[in-house]
Amino acid sequence: MKKVFLSMILMLSLTAAVEAQTIRNASNAQVGTIERDGTIRNRSNSGIGKIESDGTIRNGSNSMIGKIENDGTIRDRSNSQIGKVESDGTVRDRSNSQIGKVESDGTVRDASNSKMGSASGVKKEWAAVFFFFDF
Repeated sequence: MKKVFLSMILMLSLTAAVEAQTIRNASNAQVGTIERDGTIRNRSNSGIGKIESDGTIRNGSNSMIGKIENDGTIRDRSNSQIGKVESDGTVRDRSNSQIGKVESDGTVRDASNSKMGSASGVKKEWAAVFFFFDF
């Protein structure tokens, strides 16, 4: 019985690990998903990019197009800083102006505090890349 229980827990854990998080726009319509491994898909379920575990951002052709550093700095393919996500979710552009925020519940807001969408269960840096930095 104990083995069966442990097997069920393992299966549920593996299922949750591959589950994708839904990305929604301000009208609550699904616009894409981000899988736990960083794969980004559009609403038609086509792969449009990936954020790798080291922060490398790749497009749908697997070309490196940017990077998220450990401190939340976001760089383009030329290694130029194009933005930053602060620990509180504040998103800033290359000139350090606040352009939005990713709230703890995944709600994404622009600089005017208007809701842009949501990315519940997604790392705030990943949500910022999806909504603010047009890769």
